Amino acid sequence: MKKIWRSSIDQITPYKPGKPIEEVKRELGLDSVIKLASNENPMEPSPRVIEAITQAAKCVNRYPDGGCFYLRQALSEYLSVPGENLVFGNGSDELILMALRAFIEPGDEVVVADPTFLIYHIASMIKGANVKTVPLKGYKYDLDSMLKAVNKKTKIVFIANPDNPTGSYVTHDELDKFKDAIPPDVLVFLDEAYYEFAAGDDYPETLELAQGQQKSFIVARTFSKAFCLAGLRVGYGVTRSDIAEVLNKVREPFNVNSLAQVAAIAALEDKAHLEKSVDLVREEKERFYELFKSLGLEYVPSRTNFILVNTKRDSQKVFDFLMKKGVIIREMSAWGLKGFIRVNIGLREENDEFFRIFKKAMEEISLEGE
Repeated sequence: MKKIWRSSIDQITPYKPGKPIEEVKRELGLDSVIKLASNENPMEPSPRVIEAITQAAKCVNRYPDGGCFYLRQALSEYLSVPGENLVFGNGSDELILMALRAFIEPGDEVVVADPTFLIYHIASMIKGANVKTVPLKGYKYDLDSMLKAVNKKTKIVFIANPDNPTGSYVTHDELDKFKDAIPPDVLVFLDEAYYEFAAGDDYPETLELAQGQQKSFIVARTFSKAFCLAGLRVGYGVTRSDIAEVLNKVREPFNVNSLAQVAAIAALEDKAHLEKSVDLVREEKERFYELFKSLGLEYVPSRTNFILVNTKRDSQKVFDFLMKKGVIIREMSAWGLKGFIRVNIGLREENDEFFRIFKKAMEEISLEGE
C-alpha cells in the first residue's frame, strides 16, 4: 500500500511514558508496586478537590465550559493576572502543541536544549519544523549558545525551567540577559511545570515578562505536579493578550474537561494542601541526596520533585532490578544519559522502600568497566 502519511512522521520516535502501576502488577504478578517514574505527586488531592469532583460528576452528561470562565476568574485572582492573558490546556503539554500549531510553518526552526523534555522535539518535528538542539552545559541550559542558534528562520525557543530531566534551573539574571537579547519576533516558550517547587532565591518570576509588549513570551504552568491533579490534565499559559487570542483560535473546543476545571478551582483554594505538597518534596529530597552521597553517586541538585542520578552502572540493569522488586523508576538512555536514572519523590514510606532496594541494586550490579 502506498504510504499516505506525512514524511516527517517516519523520523519520529514516540514518547514512552513510565509504565502504570497496574500494568507492572499484571506483568510481574506483584501485589504491591511503587511508581517513582513519572514525576507525579505522591499525595492524594485536597479533600476540597474530591468534594468538588463528586458534585460536578452529576453534570458530566454536558460539555464543559470551553472558555473556562470560573477557572479563569479564580486563576486571574490567584496570580493577579488579567483573564484575557490566560490560556488553558489539557495539561500544559497541550499549550506546547497550540504554540506550534499557531506559529510554525514547515521549514521554520525551533531551538531546544539537549537533553530536555522530549515533547518539544517530537511535537516540533510533527509540525514540520527543523529542530536545532543545543547541549546542556554542566547539566544546565546554556542560554548564550541557544541565542547563537537563533536566526531569521527561528520561530520558537523552548526553555524548561526547571529542566526535565536534570532538575536544574535558569536563574533570574540568566533569563534577564537572554530576554534582552532575544529578537521580539521569536516566541520564547517558558515551561514552568515545576514552578511551585522551584520558586524562591534566584529563580525568576516571569508573569510580568510574559505579559509585556516588547517581547513574545508564553509562561506555561500546570496543576499536575504540586497541585496533585496529574490525572485530570489541566494546565495554563500566561502571555500577551494578542498571543492568547491566537492560541485560542487553534485550541480544541472543550479541551479542559468539567471535572478538571472544578478540581483546579478547589485546589487553588486549599493553600495549606499546596504547602504540604511542596514541603514533603523539599524535606524528602534531602534524604535522597544523603543516600546518593553515601553511595558515592553523582546527582544533579534539583528544583523539582525528581532527581537525576548517575548510577555508574548499566542503567537498564538497575531499572530491571528495581522493577522486579516492584519499584518503577525512569531509565534515561532515551535522553542520551548513559548510566543515569531519574527518580521522583514519593511518600516517606515509598522512599524508604526505594532506598532499601536501590542499595541492594548498587551492591549486586557491577560498576561499568569492571
